[in-house]
Formats: sequence, structure tokens, C-alpha cells
Amino acid sequence: MNALLQILPTFTVWAIAGLGIAAVVIVIERVQALYFKYSLDSESFLEKIKGLILSDKIGEAVNLAAAHEHVPVGKVTKSLLERANRDDEAIQQALDISLSEAVPLLTRRLGFLNMIANVATLFGLLGTITGLIIAFQAVSTVDASQKQTILTQGISLSMNTTAFGLSVAIPVMIIYSVLQAKQADMIEKLSGGAAKVLDYLLARNYRGFDRNDVFSAPKVEPPSADKVS
Repeated sequence: MNALLQILPTFTVWAIAGLGIAAVVIVIERVQALYFKYSLDSESFLEKIKGLILSDKIGEAVNLAAAHEHVPVGKVTKSLLERANRDDEAIQQALDISLSEAVPLLTRRLGFLNMIANVATLFGLLGTITGLIIAFQAVSTVDASQKQTILTQGISLSMNTTAFGLSVAIPVMIIYSVLQAKQADMIEKLSGGAAKVLDYLLARNYRGFDRNDVFSAPKVEPPSADKVS
């Protein structure tokens, strides 16, 4: 048990350092994905898609979406346009499938940052507790003149572990909150954009009616002179 207590403070420091490195890797990857790789002016893109759909230029719309297929909104739009000539149920099914494939591109690995922040804090507390236990055990076996010095050193080392854990956890939590807000905004735009494209495709399958055609009375031809006679 004493051997384990001696190892734990060093282990917690290295564990916190490892968690910090993992957090840096995840943050770099998510920043690159959310702010660069998957970034697109969705409003401008959807306006072009709308114009092509309303002009019945589905082939050109597919090519435009394919050029942005690496972006989730482009991927979903392409999937919908490829089924433009199918019935409404097939188009709706394509929307559900494409969204289920595109959304994970925005959400993957981000949840690990929250876990890393919590675990780093817990490792810091574990290091503090084990450091205090070791310090108090050492105090009980030394001369009275050295107790104060050993206790002070032990407490200082144990508190440093907590400080190290918090120095990793706090920045990770702040960055996690920022990236989560960005992620939620992109998912909202993706869902809204996909719904608009779906509406454009469904609307083109229906033809509006003319009020005059619906409510006009049938024309009655006047009787000919032969019938009157």
C-alpha cells in the first residue's frame, strides 16, 4: 500500500499531462474541421441551388452540390438532388439518411474534451489526497524539529498536483464550450438548409391552380337557328 501511495502522485502528474496533450490534438482537429474544412457560406450556396431547382436545371444543381460534397450541407444537398425525380417519400428518406451521415462529421470527438476536463480535475484531487497522506505518514516518523518542514513540503507538492489538473481542465472547458456553440450553429444551419432544399424539390412537383379556371362557369353556347325552328 505504501509503495502504491509513493507512485500515485507521480502517476497523476503524468496522467494529467497526457490528458492535456490529448486535448490539444482534439482541439486542433476540431478547429480545423469546424472553422475551415466544413465551413461554407450556406446562404449563398442555397440561393444558387434554389435558382437551379426552380429553373429545372437539376443536373447543374447536382454538379454544384458535388463540388461542395466535402461540406455537410453540400453532401446532404447532393443526396437530395440525386433523388429529385423520385416520389416525395423517397426524397424524405434520402434527407433522413444523409443527415444521419452528415451530422456525426460535426459532432465527432468533441465530447471527449468535456471528459478530459473532468478527469484532469479528478486526477489533480487524487494527487492531492495521496500527497497529503504521504506527508502525514512521513511526519509521524521524523523528529519534532523536522515535522514542520516535511509537512509544509508535502502539502506544497500535493497542492501543485491540483493546480496542474485545474490548469488543464479550465482551458479545455472554455474551448469545449466555444466549439460546442460553433457545432450547434452548424448543425442548425445544416438542418435548416436541408429542409429548404427538400421544400424546393417537393414544390416543383406541384402546379398551382388558376382561380379563374376553378371557379369559372361552363360556357353555354346559344341554340342555333335550326334548333329553335
